[in-house]
Amino acid sequence: MTQTNLRTPLYSTHLATGSRMVPFGGWDMPVQYSSILAEVRAVRTAAGVFDVSHMGRLYISGPRCGEFLDWVLTGDAANLRIGRARYCMICNEAGGVIDDTVFYRLADERYLLIPNAGNRNAVLSWFRRWIDQKFSNGCAIDDCTYSTALIAFQGPGTPEVLDQLGNFATGEPASTMRPFSWREGTLLGKPAWVSRTGYTGEDGFELVVAAEDAEFFWRSLIDRGAVPCGLGARDVLRLEAGLPLHGHELDPNTTPIEAGLERFVRFDKKYIGSGVLLQQRDQGVTRKLVGLKLPGRSAPRAGYRILDQIQGVGAITSGSYSPTLDTSIAMGYVLVDYANPGQELDVEIRGRTDRAQVVSLPFYTRARRSQSN
Repeated sequence: MTQTNLRTPLYSTHLATGSRMVPFGGWDMPVQYSSILAEVRAVRTAAGVFDVSHMGRLYISGPRCGEFLDWVLTGDAANLRIGRARYCMICNEAGGVIDDTVFYRLADERYLLIPNAGNRNAVLSWFRRWIDQKFSNGCAIDDCTYSTALIAFQGPGTPEVLDQLGNFATGEPASTMRPFSWREGTLLGKPAWVSRTGYTGEDGFELVVAAEDAEFFWRSLIDRGAVPCGLGARDVLRLEAGLPLHGHELDPNTTPIEAGLERFVRFDKKYIGSGVLLQQRDQGVTRKLVGLKLPGRSAPRAGYRILDQIQGVGAITSGSYSPTLDTSIAMGYVLVDYANPGQELDVEIRGRTDRAQVVSLPFYTRARRSQSN
């Protein structure tokens, strides 16, 4: 941890509550509070709260902002309804993933886009380049990362807790929100912007609040039973849910087709990298992202080799022991001939080889809510 790292509005709160801090994406961030296993269990069974203020908040507005986003994103922005959100990728000319993101339509000519922490500056530079080249005087970006906080509130118990804090401007409680929607309101007397999104595979919400209100909301959720959770638990939770992490499963040299994310790619419009992605869809790729299960707790780590007998056929991108499934799990890229579920492969782990089985992603899927929200 160095003094050059950025700090979120909750930095002092994390130190006061005994969290272990680590550098991540240019920020000092809490990796855990109690134990990673206990924090994972809290999110899977009740409610956990995460400081994710290191991720960006970019507000994009102007008469051509929808047209601009349709040029830089793999998903459809101009046809997204106000009040809704969508997940997609930002690709370079070769189809490689500069970042994956969730974006929200706030108004006819205004969107919010959430880039990953370590990629915010790259995304800003990329966007400004294309605004200058193709959309000047029709689109503007307002980076509100430092003036706001982003709090993730995740787990099956979150709707009931959030309902206790107040209703939105529409008069509806949080529990009636649909997944990938957002609302604004006054919670406990303070303004908050809330989306029903997350990165854990559980039901949950993300709150954008003023930086000066971050500690108030953080403590209010903990006072109502939420367990504070760090990046360690978040990484295990997203891996169990089969969610990619940029810098591991995604990078500028990896395409959404290789990553198995075709469902988040539009093939009926032209945008940066669309020609390459269409070609890969039609002609195939040489490698694919797969899930792997291994018995026990000796989890493989990023970079470990995947073998067919002694022949290298791929490499691990992420791995961990899964407390929810009580087994070791991993994701990695393998040659397409070895990507079929049920395929038996070996993984090199600290000088030995362990047997692994290719499985379909995700590893874990939560039970869906009974109500049709």
